[in-house]
Amino acid sequence: MTESTKSKDESMRSHLGKPGPVYDGIEPGELGEVTESVQDRMRQLESRNSYLEEQCSQIESEKRYLENQKIKYEREIRKLQSELDRMKTSPLIIGTVIDVIKNDRIIVRSSNGPQFLVNVSQYIDEKKLLPGAKVALNQHTLAIAEVIPSTEEPFVAAMEVLESVEVDYDQIGGLDDQIQELQEAVELPLIEPERFARIGIEPPKGVLLYGLPGTGKTLLAKAVAHRTNATFIRVVGSELVQKYIGDGSKLVREIFEMARKKAPSIIFIDELDSIAARRLNETTGADREVQRTLMQLLAEMDGFDKRKNIRIVAATNRPDVLDPAILRPGRFDRLVHVPMPGVEARGKILKIHCEKMTLAGDIDFKRLAKATEGMSGADLKAIATEAGMFAVRKDKELVEMGDFLEAVDKVSMAADTQKMMPASLPETTMFV
Repeated sequence: MTESTKSKDESMRSHLGKPGPVYDGIEPGELGEVTESVQDRMRQLESRNSYLEEQCSQIESEKRYLENQKIKYEREIRKLQSELDRMKTSPLIIGTVIDVIKNDRIIVRSSNGPQFLVNVSQYIDEKKLLPGAKVALNQHTLAIAEVIPSTEEPFVAAMEVLESVEVDYDQIGGLDDQIQELQEAVELPLIEPERFARIGIEPPKGVLLYGLPGTGKTLLAKAVAHRTNATFIRVVGSELVQKYIGDGSKLVREIFEMARKKAPSIIFIDELDSIAARRLNETTGADREVQRTLMQLLAEMDGFDKRKNIRIVAATNRPDVLDPAILRPGRFDRLVHVPMPGVEARGKILKIHCEKMTLAGDIDFKRLAKATEGMSGADLKAIATEAGMFAVRKDKELVEMGDFLEAVDKVSMAADTQKMMPASLPETTMFV
């Protein structure tokens, strides 16, 4: 062994700091091989340690994820359990407060009809317990559990016309006198009430439009809705006829209540004869319910409470069957007859319906007006539409006079059935 090898072994021993029996029996030349083996083993252990640390970190991450999932599912279980308990709770009975008595005692009427003297939960605000308020009653003790906030009936709210109707008076031909009467009775009281105050009279409360079908009664109401900024409520008379006793009267009450809240307002009742027919002595159960609804309508139109800024416009093509009580002044102060259009009016109506059409230069509206004797405004609109359809069928660029004549022949066949009806309605029947 050379001096350099000895010095190297000695320096190795001193560096490792482990002299003594550990190296006993190891030749000085073999010490380097042992050291290298130990270093390889250390690297393996370190690699193993790093792998185990990664595994431990992964397991910890999975543990945290599972703990979060556990919390999530526990929360979901509590939510479902709460919903299940809520669904299992007994239903509450709807009642109406009749009177408030001292010592937290309330007289209520249940939905079944009888009245009860009940207690009130201490968590309910007493200021909300007013006569007429809707409350929820416990099914067993009938104690007031909560106060139900007042809301509008969805069926009634849907009757309000929210979008502006694109119909104006200039689109209605041949009804200048009727338009003037409608403006005076409906528009002026809402727009310029000072005119009536200056003269010292009350404006008309209601206007009844009557005439044959297709003469423009509903069109006049649409024009009123377009010209005024008032709330416009459209009701079809048949909608007021309900299945159960009292529902029709309640619906009428809620319509007028909504009109009062949103005043100034206009209530338009179309097909009035379906709800306001003449009352007879011999009636069935269904007829009596219609009569109850009619009596509620009469009370709302001219009852104890003032209508203020509420105007009523109604339309019918059967004034001869209306009940005399609804025709008297105070309910309908102005009765406006909408007649079948004359020759000049028919020409104006045809021009209005043909404004947006591409017409040839040979269209003679006077000839067409004479050829459409006995036709209503709806028939004239149908003629304009049919003439356009004939031009479309023949792939023309313009609508010609021949197309209008063909349309007159086609529509007149349908209009012949209407000629069997009386040409005019006897006005004496309005005041029977």
